[in-house]
Amino acid sequence: MTKIQAVITGDISRFTTLHPPQREQLVGKTEALLAGMAARKRDARIFRGDSYQMVTAGVDQVLWHCVKLICWFKLNGKRAAGADSKAAQRKKLGTRISVGVGTVAYEGKTVLDADGEAFHLSGRVFDAMDKTEAIHLTTADAEKNAEYQIILMYMNLLMQQWTATQAETIFELLNLPDATQEQVARALKTSQPAVAKSLQAARWKEVEKGIIYLNQQLKKQYAL
Repeated sequence: MTKIQAVITGDISRFTTLHPPQREQLVGKTEALLAGMAARKRDARIFRGDSYQMVTAGVDQVLWHCVKLICWFKLNGKRAAGADSKAAQRKKLGTRISVGVGTVAYEGKTVLDADGEAFHLSGRVFDAMDKTEAIHLTTADAEKNAEYQIILMYMNLLMQQWTATQAETIFELLNLPDATQEQVARALKTSQPAVAKSLQAARWKEVEKGIIYLNQQLKKQYAL
């Protein structure tokens, strides 16, 4: 039986607003982050400076990875700007992510050489994505895709409104296995009530429920 895999194709919006040393630093750190999410180190690459592609370690993990990447670029825009509020607006980084779920026919030396259904679904949809869209999920089943996108439409609206502080809180929550709010607070050097307030303002419970539901549907669709 052919293994079903999930491929992510994404880009970094407003990447050119960063100074060259900041771009180099962000690329290096992002490559390390992607490598930790991928099935193998060679399954994640940044190309053309502001684009990236990866094969995730599991279909049931891909949407969590997408949210983590959205948070990652938001919080790095804040870090690049420092305390300068005007710079923060100029360096408001973001990302668009197209997820393709399907088979992989050929694995090359790196993810950029690979080919197959999952790559085609991910790449083609990415080229057609709206600039305001955060995550798009595509499988070979058009009817299922329509259902998935209705849910993602609302999730995207919520995620687009996240502040850099909210994104940093959610990133740490996802970065620590089975993390409690107290653990996240220690990692961020803040208080547990501040973490709770940030998660509530971000409507994290609603986004989390959406991811869990979509994962359940993907498992049913592919009998995972």
